[in-house]
Amino acid sequence: MSKITADDVRKVAKLARLDLPEETINTYTGQLERILEYVDHLQAVDTEGVAPTTRAVEVVNVTREDTVVATEVREDLLDQAPQREGDFFRVPKILAE
Repeated sequence: MSKITADDVRKVAKLARLDLPEETINTYTGQLERILEYVDHLQAVDTEGVAPTTRAVEVVNVTREDTVVATEVREDLLDQAPQREGDFFRVPKILAE
């Protein structure tokens, strides 16, 4: 006996705000049924003593110390601006006063 019915698929589609064509309902019913069977199969696996994890291989972030490093590019960058005003880029006004 099937665990998922066509009405279940229609209800889930409505909750997810999906407009499923009626001719696809049977296809999705079968697919969802196979997914639930697979989950049931996984439930049978003995996981006693297995530590929970989020991935098969543990990943460690490589971090470095944040340090301030002085650079000499500020003037070069400001010199490339179409318009410069002192130590700033001059840009067109976008807000009305």
